[in-house]
Amino acid sequence: MRKIAFLVLPEFSNLGLAAAMEPLFVANWLAQRPLFEWQVVSVDGKPVRASNGREVPVDGPLAAAEGCKTAFVLASFDPQRLVDKRPAVRWVKRMARFGVEIGGIENGGLILAEAGLLNGHPAAIHWDNLIGFQEHYPKAKALPQLFVRSHDVITCAGAAAILDMMVAWLGWHGEPELAREVAEHLLMGRPRAADTAQRIAGGSNAAITDVAVFKARALMAVRVEEPLTCAAIARHVGLSLRQLERRFLDQRGCSVLQDYRQIRMAKAHQLLQQTDLGVTQVAFACGFGSPEYFCRLYREIFGCSPSRDRRQSTTAPVLRQRVQ
Repeated sequence: MRKIAFLVLPEFSNLGLAAAMEPLFVANWLAQRPLFEWQVVSVDGKPVRASNGREVPVDGPLAAAEGCKTAFVLASFDPQRLVDKRPAVRWVKRMARFGVEIGGIENGGLILAEAGLLNGHPAAIHWDNLIGFQEHYPKAKALPQLFVRSHDVITCAGAAAILDMMVAWLGWHGEPELAREVAEHLLMGRPRAADTAQRIAGGSNAAITDVAVFKARALMAVRVEEPLTCAAIARHVGLSLRQLERRFLDQRGCSVLQDYRQIRMAKAHQLLQQTDLGVTQVAFACGFGSPEYFCRLYREIFGCSPSRDRRQSTTAPVLRQRVQ
């Protein structure tokens, strides 16, 4: 029997915990014997508030996980505050020294990175946290794929990818046939491979049928710090600005300039919430030569100044990603 520990940190995803545990239960049920035993622990043994607001009881403090062969760290919101969880970081380091397989689910990967376990390793990071992760942990290779296994270290981007990762995990630990059965019972069909991209190819461009608009937005995405004029973008795709404006209105429901600002603001939003860069630095990094104009525009979009949007919490402003 393999013992697994799930360390949950404040604002973790309740969905993520359920997705991680359910395949283990189904595996035990199908095998008709306890192949796996698991415990949910917190740093202090007290209930932990999940991102949905519910207080989730645990089986005990970190000491209750002694003897486990695999430990997963689950975290979701407020990544900057996660790295202050020094007891969790020390615990992860200690478990790794004793040969325990360590996994980080969603922002749980930050704890692994803070512990130095991801230095020189690839790591699956949710696409919405890639910018902040790369800024803080350049020694790790952040990848926008579903999950990664590198020696005894596992990272998973979270959400639905957790089911894919746990089915693969069952196969890694000697139960490939059982893993396939578990996937069938969970109505997963064929589980996705670890290196499956998190987002549809092209991201928010995927549903765009106009080649010129697709090319224009791809150009905008790589020219954030030094933005091009709308006229220059039109010339690059071989259209007049008027023609390109009509196509953007048809495909995106907005002007070229409005869409370009949205792309730049999306990056600014991530930098503010996920890094320690100053507001002026963020403004320049996103192509705004005037910090005053940047702050005014940010306030119009998010309803608060950029200096007040420094936490990726459940109560922080959200920039919706348009999906057509």
